[in-house]
Amino acid sequence: MSVQAGSTEFVRPTLRVGSVSFLNAKPLIYRLEEIDGVDLQLDIPSRLLDGLLQERFDVALLPVIDYQRMSGLRLLTSGGIGCDGPTLTVRIFSSVPITQIGTLACDTDSHTSVALARVILAERYGIRPQFVPLDHRHPEAGAAKLLIGDKVVCEEPDDLPYQLDLGREWKEHTGLPFVFAAWMARPGVELGELPALLERAKRAGLEHVEQMIDRFAVPRGWPPAIARDYLTKYLKYDIGPRHLEAIRSFHQFAHHYGLIPHVPRELDLA
Repeated sequence: MSVQAGSTEFVRPTLRVGSVSFLNAKPLIYRLEEIDGVDLQLDIPSRLLDGLLQERFDVALLPVIDYQRMSGLRLLTSGGIGCDGPTLTVRIFSSVPITQIGTLACDTDSHTSVALARVILAERYGIRPQFVPLDHRHPEAGAAKLLIGDKVVCEEPDDLPYQLDLGREWKEHTGLPFVFAAWMARPGVELGELPALLERAKRAGLEHVEQMIDRFAVPRGWPPAIARDYLTKYLKYDIGPRHLEAIRSFHQFAHHYGLIPHVPRELDLA
């Protein structure tokens, strides 16, 4: 992007934007890679924070727990990935009743989902199981599983009858929606038009859901009807006052259970 002042042309630097490749993020990044001045890069959620810390990204769709793990971050209200009830794709699967879970093997793709699991199991079920990384090659014998993202639908375990949807549990416990990830900018980055561009991409994405189902969901094994409900009913992409309240509440719970070692920093909105 460039602007002119008299005879001098000023070139705005390209902003490097990090996002996840999951189906749930597709409406937020619809045709974003085609916009001049935006360099879109895809990664798994748990690596986006390192991208900001190492200055590989200027803005990233960061798990909201990570807001408290890097100083100086600013939260953009242009969009995020959340729910207002069940999520469909952030679930615990167990061979025993939830209150009897001793070990939880966690898909570590999302820092927020793992933290939310700890909060929900302690608050709602009074348990604090051992958390271990999920290893698909060498599964922990008898362990329950926390699965996240596309694999929950496409590779749902059929031998673990007890299930828990963390979005539903949060809603029942707090009465609030939940936000798993939101756009965040590292300190000192001049955002310029980016918040407006992200808002525009989100609106355009939600108007082209059928296109995203055909292009991204069906090739990954999603039944079209489930993908449609997921993108239009289960997921919420706006961030308003109640969503900000939910993020603050989650940070307080996470601090209470030792997942955030310091008093949570207030949200700095860009």
